[in-house]
Amino acid sequence: MAGRRLRIALVAGEASGDLLGAGLLEELKQRFPDAEFAGIGGPRMQAAGLEAWHDSSELAVMGLAEVLRHLPRLLRLRRRLSRRLLDWRPDVFIGIDAPDFNLGLERRLKQAGIRTVHYASPSVWAWREGRAAKIGRSADLVLCLFPMEPPIYARHGVDARFVGHPLADAFPAHPDRAAARERLGLHDDPPVLAVLPGSRLGEIRRLWPVFIEAARLLTLGVPGLIVAVPAADAACRAAIEQGLDGSQLANVAIYDGQAHDIMVASDVVLLASGTAALEAMLAKRPMVVGYRISALTYRLVMWLGMMRTSRYSLPNVLANEPIVPELMQHDCTPENLASAVMGWFGDPDARAALLPRYEHIHAKLRGNASASAAEAVAGLLAK
Repeated sequence: MAGRRLRIALVAGEASGDLLGAGLLEELKQRFPDAEFAGIGGPRMQAAGLEAWHDSSELAVMGLAEVLRHLPRLLRLRRRLSRRLLDWRPDVFIGIDAPDFNLGLERRLKQAGIRTVHYASPSVWAWREGRAAKIGRSADLVLCLFPMEPPIYARHGVDARFVGHPLADAFPAHPDRAAARERLGLHDDPPVLAVLPGSRLGEIRRLWPVFIEAARLLTLGVPGLIVAVPAADAACRAAIEQGLDGSQLANVAIYDGQAHDIMVASDVVLLASGTAALEAMLAKRPMVVGYRISALTYRLVMWLGMMRTSRYSLPNVLANEPIVPELMQHDCTPENLASAVMGWFGDPDARAALLPRYEHIHAKLRGNASASAAEAVAGLLAK
């Protein structure tokens, strides 16, 4: 319609998508100050100017088994949203993370003549590569956070751009450990183990008991050890505190958020696989990665042969070799985790050798990601 303001629709799932979306939205507003922004987002995107038709928490579902339980509700939400978007006719639609929800939505909008972007690429390096072609049928443009992803899409004729990772922009090259400890009230330089059992209640229920016992075993070999745990929100804090009831783990400090400071302040990090592993690498801390998914999800993934990688954590994927221990599913036991963490505490040479590897990866991931992503979207709009 002549004289109509530019319309940009965005749909983000979970806190990580909300963070990506907020940075992108702020950059898009600088380029298109009169544009309208609407869709699904969390508090950061809403603060940046998104008219939220739904909150991103409605999409926060993980794992095959969990998705199956919520599938009817999610399908109803996607149908309603699709109709509303087709009526609104945005100039571009940007699906942010949540591929199980967004890719189907993008495909329908693309078929209706609406330009579509997917930000960021799902882990095509971990799952079957044929997904790249499927994603290309949904998205006119794929924005990638990691440099190894665009070549995979190129083999399938999909336009994909590496824009850098916003977290690499957010972390300094040399984090200030002393300042982080001061902010957290950790005085007298005690040994600190950062423990991050996940930001979802399902993750915490599966991993926190295992991590608690691993930390308890470590206190036997590391005198004065403080276990620092960030809670993503009030519900996570309640689950973490409940898990401690009856445990024999002492010297636990639970913080509301402050995950970045806790990692920087720590000597070693014990964490759930995922974005937290990337954050620990950017914080320049040795880590041990442990993860368990539900038994049903694990059986389905193995039965379907969906995994195409033997490396799960991002530091190992980006280094293309195992630079940090990762203990998955049946290997994720308190004894194995404690032994791997103790290896870092007891080997300063190994910790020192890890630092230049981290710094090299950090430099490759820096690219003013939000601005680069906005430029790519602007280029698509200009076509």
